[in-house]
Amino acid sequence: MQNPTTGTTDDHVVDVPVLTSELKIMVAVQQKLSAPAVVRTAQLMSHAGEHAAVWIVGGAVGALVDRPRRREWIEATAAVVAAHGSSVVLKRFTRRRRPNHPDVLVHAGTPSKLSLPSSHATSTTAAVVAFGRLVGRGKLAPLVPAMALSRIVVGVHYPTDVLAGSVLGATVAGVAPRVLRRSGR
Repeated sequence: MQNPTTGTTDDHVVDVPVLTSELKIMVAVQQKLSAPAVVRTAQLMSHAGEHAAVWIVGGAVGALVDRPRRREWIEATAAVVAAHGSSVVLKRFTRRRRPNHPDVLVHAGTPSKLSLPSSHATSTTAAVVAFGRLVGRGKLAPLVPAMALSRIVVGVHYPTDVLAGSVLGATVAGVAPRVLRRSGR
């Protein structure tokens, strides 16, 4: 008879991690969105969002082409960088490990084994808030759930990781303009 808590039997030890509710959500999402085109798109989003690269490049392009609002683009990009940096630092404190269960398929590499908060969700949300002031939030808003969902599709973040990242990104991008105004920039 198997012990449901430890996964052991009288004869041998079975080392199977518990399938938590968050892991069940991940498995369900991955099963529903398993089409190769969806997984490939999620992988491309993963690469583009690494170290907030797509948002830093986007902010630089905005600053180059929108000369009258160059300062605003630079400040918005600084907010994205600050949000990303905050998420990297916060990961060092939370120390939550990435999902690791045989039912969760991992389709992307990561620069660390830490997952909370999702830096991709953080920087994407910060970009939507900060750049949204310049181009209109409605135009960018769909990027937040798309990036968050992509992190689950590629199997590297729990749902609460992406939720926490989005909250952090919105908070930092929301506070950044006030901080810059107070500092006289």
